[in-house]
Amino acid sequence: MSGRRLGIAALLLVLLGIVLVGASAVLGSSPGIGGGPGWFSGMMGGDGYGPGMMGGNGPGFDNGPQPGDAGFVPGTADAPRLIQVIAGPGYTFTPSTVTVQRGETVTFAVTTMGPLVHEFMVGPADAVAADQEGTPEIAEIGMMQRKTLTYTFDGSGSYAFACHAAGHYEAGMRGTITIVG
Repeated sequence: MSGRRLGIAALLLVLLGIVLVGASAVLGSSPGIGGGPGWFSGMMGGDGYGPGMMGGNGPGFDNGPQPGDAGFVPGTADAPRLIQVIAGPGYTFTPSTVTVQRGETVTFAVTTMGPLVHEFMVGPADAVAADQEGTPEIAEIGMMQRKTLTYTFDGSGSYAFACHAAGHYEAGMRGTITIVG
């Protein structure tokens, strides 16, 4: 191989390393929920929460104990429960269903996987379905970005979450929230 080709190959490897380090910083290399592996390791190899993008088969998405489970602690305004949500790839949310305790405060940490830009709206199901002005939302979550939204489930009725970026809701990008207690 010529010197020029070796130089180009070395440069590409350095750039790949920079991208991987940057992705690790964005997604967090710290332990995941419950002391498990961080998001980056799961994304690449599947040993985190959910199957890896590179073909691994992880143990599944885990947001810790849910209402009714042993060890469940409901979130409060001072200490919201963290629920991690992946937007994408494509027009999906993982998980697509969430269970919360009535009156509980939850912080949704939404990370976009894939090249599409998403949003995350949460609230009463009818307001979310109608993309109603004033319904809490995170706008423009770009590839590999993580943004948060904190919400208290203190009303009656059904709740939902969705992405209303052009065509995404119509393609099925929405989820349901079950209230217990």
